[in-house]
This record gives sequence, C-alpha cells and structure tokens, in this order.
Amino acid sequence: MRKQTTSPAGTQSIRRALEMMRVLAEHNNKGLNLKELMEITGLGRSTAHRLISCLVDEGFAMRESLTKRYHIGLEALQIGLSAVSETSVTDSLRPLIMRLARISGDTVFLVIRQGDYALCLAREHGDFPVRIFTINEGEKRLLGVGAGGLALLASLPKKTMEKIHQRHKAEMEKAGLSLTTLERKVREYKNKGYSETESTITPGISGVGYAFRPSRITHVAVSFGAIDSRLTSKRRKELGELMKFECNHWVKNMHQ
Repeated sequence: MRKQTTSPAGTQSIRRALEMMRVLAEHNNKGLNLKELMEITGLGRSTAHRLISCLVDEGFAMRESLTKRYHIGLEALQIGLSAVSETSVTDSLRPLIMRLARISGDTVFLVIRQGDYALCLAREHGDFPVRIFTINEGEKRLLGVGAGGLALLASLPKKTMEKIHQRHKAEMEKAGLSLTTLERKVREYKNKGYSETESTITPGISGVGYAFRPSRITHVAVSFGAIDSRLTSKRRKELGELMKFECNHWVKNMHQ
C-alpha cells in the first residue's frame, strides 16, 4: 500500500489520479485489475473505480475487455514520448555526468534502459589524456554488456534478469555472460553497490557502473571508462563510492 500524501484543498483528486498513473506505468506489462489498484494505492473501491474510469474515458488508461486489467493508455504514452523524451532526460542529467567527469578526470557515460537494451544518452570526457569511446551517443547495447548495462541489469528483479538472459542467451554467452557468470556479477553488484567490468567490450578497457532512478519509471545508469592500468581495484572502489554519493545526492536535491 502506498503512503497517502497530505494535499492542499482542491488538489487531492489530481494527486490521486497522478499516483494511479504512476502505478499503472510501473505494472504496465501485466496490467492491474481494480482490486490490485486499490491495494497498491490504498484507495477505496468507489474512489479507485471513479478515478480509473475517468482515466479510461480520457484515453490515459485502457481496459482489456477479456481480462479486465488496466494499462497505460495511448494519450499517456504520447505525452511520455513528447515530454519525457530521451533528450529531456539527457538535459536533466548532463550536469551530473559533467561533474563526475570533472572530479574523476575520466570518461563518463549515461545510459537508459529501453526494454532489454541500454541506450547511450551522453558521454562526457574528463581531462585524462586517454579518452574512451567504447559506445557512442545513440548506440544501444544489450543489458549486461558494459558497466552501465550491467548495473541496470543487476538492479532488476532476479526473475526479470533471468528472462532477459534466456531471451538473448546466445548473445550473452558470446559476450562472456553465461547465466552463472551473470548471477555472480549481480551478487557482486548488490554487495558493493556498483558494477565492474574488465576488457569486456574493448580489450584493455575497464569500467565501473551504478544504476538509479531519477523517477519511479525512469531507469538510468552512469559509468566510468578508463584503461585497465588506471582503473585499479582501489580506484574502482573510489569511483563506485563517488557515483553512489553524487547520484543519490542529485536525486535527493531534485525532489526537494
């Protein structure tokens, strides 16, 4: 059950409708029935039914006729594509990766999850003379490949990670990621709080990655890339802790 937020007079219904939209977005793959919507939002039956019916009428939600489960509607999807585009996410987070590049001196990447893939949104170079070009802006890689993609995959539920690996088993194993190896890397991510890669994409290049959510439905990761000799075990730990601090600090300030 979600914690209910105290709202000024006249805004409570708006907040409830927006919360319902967020809940639908989080569960859009399988959808939710009315009872599940009530349980997650903490709303009574009549209120939940009134809100979801209004969202359906306006095209911001849709109801499957056979299963009676609700999903995000076309109007909401269109707004999402227009307002929360890759460009706006990049613009919002670019100051963060510029700061990380300036502090570290290394190359910093920003990637966002798109289904089973990680899309590179931005790349910033620090002042270290050897610059890393393992992925270009606008290029996609399978989740798990590269430090940022590995961080994204490792932060997903175990069943989701296993299904992604199953769907792309051949490509995963070609990249050296058997299910056993991937499970080990996921455990390491959860223990350390950051991912580590060594010569997985480009020989001689290592990486450190950290995944976080600027919003409940936006899943991104930042990562450092550098030559192996620069990214020693000690420095990987330093950069991992730096990423965690700076990203969490950025999210905290964004919501204040």
